[in-house]
Amino acid sequence: MRNGVADTATPPGLAAVNGNGAAGAATAMFIVGTLAGVSGLIKDYPLYGGQLVRYLVASAILLAVTRALGLRFVRLTWREGLLLGALALLGLALFNVCVVESTRASGPALVGTVLGTVPLGLALFGGRPAPRLLIGAAVVVAGGTLATGLGTGNLPGLLWALGAWIGEISFSMLAIPLLPKLGPIRVSAYSTALAGPMLAAIGLVQEGPGMFRVPTAAEALGFGYLAVVVTVVAFFLWYSSLPRLGPGRAGLFAGLIPVGAIVTGLVLGVATPSAYDLLGAALVIAGILVGLSASRARRPVGDGRGRRDA
Repeated sequence: MRNGVADTATPPGLAAVNGNGAAGAATAMFIVGTLAGVSGLIKDYPLYGGQLVRYLVASAILLAVTRALGLRFVRLTWREGLLLGALALLGLALFNVCVVESTRASGPALVGTVLGTVPLGLALFGGRPAPRLLIGAAVVVAGGTLATGLGTGNLPGLLWALGAWIGEISFSMLAIPLLPKLGPIRVSAYSTALAGPMLAAIGLVQEGPGMFRVPTAAEALGFGYLAVVVTVVAFFLWYSSLPRLGPGRAGLFAGLIPVGAIVTGLVLGVATPSAYDLLGAALVIAGILVGLSASRARRPVGDGRGRRDA
């Protein structure tokens, strides 16, 4: 921070990644989908303790990167502080709680199906979307639902899934006002650092002292992947792409989450995709192409004409 203005220099390597919003968003959501491949490694570890470990490790890495790149601390207004706190609470901590509890109540299919409607939600919350963008988002939702499987469950599972949907929308929408001032690395670092204490408090209520134990080698490997790849890398790519694409167009790529899960299962040899999986993946890709072809009425935040940093 110099004279009250955020540092605007972006390292050349990060600038290259930032240059293509579509590639960054696609990679981020595909990476998120790969977490299904490592879920078996950590399924026996206490759930809330595991998520806390994930965010503690990720925040330590992100804060170290922030320091190494010379990105100084930025003083936030009270409104920006509230937005950041709400992002950490809704988009990270409570999102994970809702996903966990929905899965416990009715299995993963219901929450996967509900979260599959996120592209439509982001398109609507992002302003007045072009008709082609809405059509593309609807096709993505149909493909994601087909690849995930139509959810079945009970009322508690549905309510928890709706909470997860709110968290996923909040993860993007609450970050948009913060990104021009903080940039993707600091938004990721600050939000993950804040989510840690929140998850600790929730975990102590839900699981007590048993939320922690020494992980096995396989569990440590799984948590390392979640922290470094699914959190640090995916968060940075998503928050780099979001201002360039806008929430509506960026949200189209959320449909790649089940595609990432399908590909990961095939590569690891733990699952063979069915015809419905492949058809769903094809619909997702078609919907993304249709949605990206829509012209935007307004320029996205931080598109290169205003101040922006890493």
